[in-house]
Amino acid sequence: MIEFHPIRLEDRAVIERYTMPSGIANCDLSFANMYCWQEIYRSAWAEVDGFLVIRFQIDGGERIGYMQPIGPGDFAPIIPRLREDAHAHGQRLRMIGLTEEGCERIRRLHAGEFAFGSDRALEDYVYRADDLRNLPGRHYQPKRNHINRFTAAYPDYRYEALTPDRFDECMRLERAWRRTHEGHTSELCAEQRAMQRAFAHFEELGLSGGCIYVGDRLVAFTYGSAVNDHTFDIHVEKADTAYEGAFTIINKRFAEQLPARFTHIDREEDLGIEGLRRAKLSYRPETIAPKFTAIRLHSDEIACKRLWQEAFGDDDAFTDAFLIRHYSRRRMLSVECDGTLAAMLHLVPFHSELGRTTYIYGVATAAGFRGRGLASALMRDAMRTIAERGDDAAILIPAPGNDRLREFYGRFGFAGDLPVAFDTADGFDFGTGDPAHDRAMIWRREESRPLPDRLTVRQAK
Repeated sequence: MIEFHPIRLEDRAVIERYTMPSGIANCDLSFANMYCWQEIYRSAWAEVDGFLVIRFQIDGGERIGYMQPIGPGDFAPIIPRLREDAHAHGQRLRMIGLTEEGCERIRRLHAGEFAFGSDRALEDYVYRADDLRNLPGRHYQPKRNHINRFTAAYPDYRYEALTPDRFDECMRLERAWRRTHEGHTSELCAEQRAMQRAFAHFEELGLSGGCIYVGDRLVAFTYGSAVNDHTFDIHVEKADTAYEGAFTIINKRFAEQLPARFTHIDREEDLGIEGLRRAKLSYRPETIAPKFTAIRLHSDEIACKRLWQEAFGDDDAFTDAFLIRHYSRRRMLSVECDGTLAAMLHLVPFHSELGRTTYIYGVATAAGFRGRGLASALMRDAMRTIAERGDDAAILIPAPGNDRLREFYGRFGFAGDLPVAFDTADGFDFGTGDPAHDRAMIWRREESRPLPDRLTVRQAK
């Protein structure tokens, strides 16, 4: 196993020796973020063959992840050591926060061993610092209007650097702000604890920030730290929404105070919150930096991907997304011949207007094993499983215009041609890729019940 160390204040110099020259704009690589969120993520660090490796607990749970190793050269040769470390914890290797270049390095040296994916909600918004300092051009006119209204309404406002004597005021403003955002209680409580840790070690963490006052009242504050030599990361920004334009003016005034060496500002992710996404997009980011995940595949997943692509011709992005988000060995029925996955199908649980509904998905037989009745055997197993579970219905989508397939599935009690839409938390497309062709054949336990005009199937929890 690799010897990992918990992140301590005295580790800042060695960690930043790798992160500062890296050029990677990823808020998760900020030393201050690693330290302040340690209660949740239990981040730890190690040096492995000239690379910095950060290990953490994904979403604060039991699964561990490894950030993209940081250092000069190609990190792909150290992946076997990371894999061994993950296996020592009884887990597969999960690499998080990869750049596009990082993904390509893994693909080159470990071809076919990993599935890759990304989550739009976790991508960092990176802006040109001068755009936030100056708000130039017509695209930023609404922002300038906000500031003009604020300065007209509060001519006595002032900007001040965030210093320790203002920390208590900031925490009071944060508590007031949090009371208006009760829908994300656990996340906001964790953020509050991270803020308390930041304020307790503000200077040691290399943090800096600013405040906006109207008279003697604090109405906005922000702070952050360098994520690399030319990118500054905004960790926290809070404002009293009763003061229109407070968010806009603290954003601009703090950007103006940053040293000129910071050519870019990272304002972190939007977490999939629609209002936050609109706000971040309104500042016209130079880039929305992807953070890819790579998960080392088990042998059954590799076989599933190989058969899937042979049968359906789907690309890596689609099959990897299925494997990462929805594949389960327990839900795959399969036939092996001579150590080869010869046929498969997947029983994906949903709910619909028909009740508890199983979607029979990805029915495939390898070319060399067709004509042996393998798909029929799997369908019989599938229908037996569905009946034993007491599901109310099952659906499948035959290839459009394929009468032979419709006849085949009809032998197992499937009938009809009902428009179907999928409602999944992650937006994965379980259909054909063309909603006009997403038409389902249906098996029902109670055939006497009337059918809806169309079917909406929602992801089962």
